[in-house]
Amino acid sequence: MFRRFAFKSFGYQPVRHRAVSHITTRSLTRVNLRGGYKKKGILVPFTIAGTFVASAALYKWYTATTNGDGTPSTQTIGSLTVDRNADTFEMGLYLASQKENEERAVNERNQRIENANSAAKRCILHIYFAIDDHIIKPVGVITRCIEITVCLLPIIITFPLTYLSINPSSPHTWWYTLIRNVLQHLGPSFIKLGQWAASRTDIFPDDFCRIIGGLHSGASPHSFKYTEKALCNLFAISTLDEVFDIVQEQPVGVGAIAQVHVVKFKESFTEHTDGKKWFALKILHPHVRETIAKDLSIMRFGAGLINSIPTMKWLSLPDEVLQFSILMNLQLDLRIEAFNLDTFRTNFHEYPLVTFPKPLDAFATPNIIFEEYLEALPMETFLKYKSDVDSVELCKRVSDPFVDAFLKMLILDDFIHSDLHPGNVMIKFVKMNMLQTRIISTEEEDRDVIVQLRDAYLKGETNFVQLLKEILTTHHPQICFIDAGLVTELNDTDRVNFIDLFNALVRFDGYKAGQLMIDRSRSPETAINNEEFAQKVKGLVSTIRNQTFTLGTVSIGALLDQMLSMVRMHHVRMEADFVSVVVAILLLEGIGRQLDPNLDLFDSSVPILQKYALQHNESSLLKDTGTFTMVALWLGLELRKWMTTSVKQLGYLLKSDQISPNY
Repeated sequence: MFRRFAFKSFGYQPVRHRAVSHITTRSLTRVNLRGGYKKKGILVPFTIAGTFVASAALYKWYTATTNGDGTPSTQTIGSLTVDRNADTFEMGLYLASQKENEERAVNERNQRIENANSAAKRCILHIYFAIDDHIIKPVGVITRCIEITVCLLPIIITFPLTYLSINPSSPHTWWYTLIRNVLQHLGPSFIKLGQWAASRTDIFPDDFCRIIGGLHSGASPHSFKYTEKALCNLFAISTLDEVFDIVQEQPVGVGAIAQVHVVKFKESFTEHTDGKKWFALKILHPHVRETIAKDLSIMRFGAGLINSIPTMKWLSLPDEVLQFSILMNLQLDLRIEAFNLDTFRTNFHEYPLVTFPKPLDAFATPNIIFEEYLEALPMETFLKYKSDVDSVELCKRVSDPFVDAFLKMLILDDFIHSDLHPGNVMIKFVKMNMLQTRIISTEEEDRDVIVQLRDAYLKGETNFVQLLKEILTTHHPQICFIDAGLVTELNDTDRVNFIDLFNALVRFDGYKAGQLMIDRSRSPETAINNEEFAQKVKGLVSTIRNQTFTLGTVSIGALLDQMLSMVRMHHVRMEADFVSVVVAILLLEGIGRQLDPNLDLFDSSVPILQKYALQHNESSLLKDTGTFTMVALWLGLELRKWMTTSVKQLGYLLKSDQISPNY
C-alpha cells in the first residue's frame, strides 16, 4: 500500500557488426571444412546444418559469459553524455544512448572475436554472428509476426458485429474490451502500445481510451539469481554481503520491462551513497531488448500497410510508430531516468514541499538504477479516503503544492513529468519553519509519521482517518514524484507554434486559434471542414471568455477534452508533445478536483506567472512571449482572482445574514 512503482517497456534498434558485414549466406557455400564435401550443391546443406549445431553450443558459451541479453558482464559504470545538438534535452539523451548502444554492441562483438585463442574459434564466431544477423533474428521476427497475426484475427473478424450491438449508446464497448485482452496477451510492447494509444484522445474515441487505459503489465518477476549476478558484476564482488546488508528477494513492484527490489547498503559503503542506506533497485528483465525489438519492427511494417489505405493516411501511423519507438527506447536506458530525476531536483531545489527521489548516478547503468527509497503515502490511498477526511481545507493542503508543481513544470521549466497518474505521486508529511522556507523535521521524524499511519491503517479505517486528519493539521504535505522515465519538452518549432496559439487564446481570438491549429499541424492537407473547425474553436474560446468574465469556475480539463474531440473529428494531426501536455493537464485537473472541487487552474497559475514575469527564465515555455501579452494576461488573471474572491466573500456575508437591507 505504501510503496508502488510503475514501469514502461521499450526496445532498441538492432546493430550490425562491421567485422562480419561481408559474410553473407552465399559466402557460407565457399567455406572449406577439412574433410568436407567440395561440391557446392552437397556442401551447402551440410555446412548450414553443421553451423547451426556449432552456433547452438557457441550460444551457450556466449550467454554464460554475458548478462544474458548480449551486454558484457563487466559493463563499465559511467554517466551518459548528452548530445547538445539535439532539439531538446530528452532527445539529446535518446541520441546519446542509441549511439552508445550501437558502439557497445559492435565493441562487444569485436572483443569476443579478439579474445578467441584460435583461428577456428574466430571463424566460428564470425559464422555465428552472421547467422544470428541474417537467419536467426529474421526467423524470430517472422515467428512473432505469425503469433501476433493469429491473436489479432478475432479482432478483425468480429468488427462487423459491432454494428449489431444491443447497446446503441456504446456499441463498441465489448469490442474494445476484446482489444484490451488481446493486447494484454501479446506482452509488454503491446501493453505499452495500448497505454500510449489510450493517451491519444485526439485520435481515438473516448470509450476506447477509457477501456484500453485499464491495461496493466501482468508481468511475472524474473529470477533473483539474475538480479544477484547483475549486482555482483556491477560492484565486482563475489557475494552481495560485501556491499549490502539487505537485498529483498521478493520485488516490491514488477513491470513489463523491469522490476524493483528494496536494498540496504552496508554502513561501510554509505560514503558512496551520501550517507543513505535504503534504496530502491530498478533492474531490467533479461532479454527484454530482443523481445521489444521484434515487436517494434513488426509495428513499423503494419503501420506502413495501414498507411497505404487512402482513408487512413490522416492517422500518419508510421510517424506515430516512430514516436512510440522513441518513447520505448527512452526507457530502455535507465540512466535517462537518473538524468531526469537530477534535472527535476535542480528545478525544484527552492521548493521544499516538492521532491523527487535522488538517484545514485555513480552506479547507474543502462540495466540498473538505484533511487532513494521513499517512505510515503501513495496519492491513490489518500484519494480513497479523502471523502472521510471531509475537509476541503485539509485536502487543499495536498492539492496546492501538487498543482503548483505541475504549473511550474509547464510554464517555468518546459520540463514536464509525462506520467502523472496517482500511482506515481506520493505524499510525505514534514514540519516547516515559521516562514515556510525550509523543512525543520528530520528524515527519521518524517519516516515515523508514515509508520504511524501504516500502523493505524492496519488497526482499522477509523483510526487511520482520524490520525490522517491530525497529521494534516500539524504537518505540511510534501509531494513526491516517482517514475520519471519520460518527460515532455517542446523544441523550438513547437514552442513557436505554442506561443502563437497562446497569444491568440489570451486575446480570445478563437477563430485564429483554430486556423493556427490546422496550419501548424503535422499534416494540414488531411484536415477536413477547416472552416467549421475554426468556428467550433471560436465557440469554445467564447465559452472560456464568458465563464471567465462571469467569474465562474472554469474547468480547463473539460474544455481541453472538447478540443480533443473536435481535433479527432476534423482529422487535425497534433504533435505528440502537444497532446502529452494536454493529457498531463487533464490528469492534473482530474486529481486536483478530487481534492478541491473548486480548483481553478486560472487562479492557480497567477503566482507562477508572477514568478515568470520577475525571472523570465530562458528555459521557460513562454520565454518568447511578448511582454505586453504576459502583462495583460497577468493583470487580467489578477483582476479576475480579486473579483472572484470579492464575490465569494459577499455571497458568504449574505448567506450568513451579516448583510441585510432591513437590518
